[in-house]
Amino acid sequence: MMQSKDRYERLTFYLILFVLLAYILWVMNCTISETKHKKQIFILAGQSNMAGRGGVVEKVWDGYVPPECRRNPAILRLNGNSIWEVAQEPLHYDIDLNKTCGIGPTMVFANDILEKDPEFGIIGLVPCAAGGTSIDKWSQGSSLYNEMIKRARIAVYGGGTIRAILWYQGERDTLTWEEAKSYKSKLEKLCQDLRSDLNSPLLPIFQVALASGQGRFIEGVREAQLGINLPNVITVDALGLPLEPDGLHLSTPAQVQLGYKLAHAFVKTHYTLKTTQ
Repeated sequence: MMQSKDRYERLTFYLILFVLLAYILWVMNCTISETKHKKQIFILAGQSNMAGRGGVVEKVWDGYVPPECRRNPAILRLNGNSIWEVAQEPLHYDIDLNKTCGIGPTMVFANDILEKDPEFGIIGLVPCAAGGTSIDKWSQGSSLYNEMIKRARIAVYGGGTIRAILWYQGERDTLTWEEAKSYKSKLEKLCQDLRSDLNSPLLPIFQVALASGQGRFIEGVREAQLGINLPNVITVDALGLPLEPDGLHLSTPAQVQLGYKLAHAFVKTHYTLKTTQ
């Protein structure tokens, strides 16, 4: 009788232990899965060169998608209806409305990050750029600014972290000296407003210094961009990258090069920040 009782107690103990271990393993697996599938979000803003005009000549896109811009199930896009879908070029086709969109820099950017770090997780791209817009059109409280903040908040809902803002804008502000002269203070305020409204005081912002402009004051805007001295605002220079025949927009090969430049800058900054945290 006593042996049966002892055997029963041992079996009960081992059963409880087995259930407890199974539960611990399940929790660990869920945590790993959630971490792996948590979206690493990037906000894409600015004007036409961020929206992508690579391969667009006389308002017609040639349809060529370089292998560096390939689809990847680990790269998602928040579409114009605020629904996540697998990203593909042109990323801004339903965002930069009434414009012909082509190749931009961010599919290359995302693919290169995942090649460098396969454990980085799911990348969520949030297109917000609009061609032909001045920096005043992006000031806090404007329709473009409000829509960008709205889409950023939708993107993080349900799980996700905004890793950076990619900003490529300024061609429109090269038209007059007054616009070029005031560009630096407006860009600095925009960075500060974005960080405040997204509750991320040191959110990395990667801005692209102009390769071209619509007016003759390009050097004034470039000087402002290169002179920004805010923490975690990193400048990637596009000067010298090949342009489309219009002399304003980056060509497809140029957008590929810019994507690699942005990815290199992000990886360098991101992993430097991680080691100092």
